[in-house]
Amino acid sequence: MNKDADTVKKVFTCIVCPRGCEVTATLDKGGDILSIEGNFCPRGETYVRNELTHPMRQLTTTVKIDGGIYSRLPVILSGEIPKERMMDVMEAVSDVKVTSPIKRGDVIVADVCGLNVDVIASRSM
Repeated sequence: MNKDADTVKKVFTCIVCPRGCEVTATLDKGGDILSIEGNFCPRGETYVRNELTHPMRQLTTTVKIDGGIYSRLPVILSGEIPKERMMDVMEAVSDVKVTSPIKRGDVIVADVCGLNVDVIASRSM
């Protein structure tokens, strides 16, 4: 039996720190992780495991603001969300409009899309 034919290799660039390790995960045909190699620290292995099982992302974007020095207010999520829900959140905030004054850290949208994270202002305006 050819062992290589029964496995799949996936290569990731770890984004946990600036080092950017190239990490290779070997999976069996069922998608179970057989090995993870190339990471300099344990955080790289954790990152790859999460990417393979349940990828999460942080989102930064802008919302409209009236009365501010700019027409858009930068916002960020209070935590990570599942990667597959990114577009849902973007759609949910696309029509949001706030009025100045806004303080950094103010909640702009609470519990966005029922994901237990808030959209918060990342600057005062």
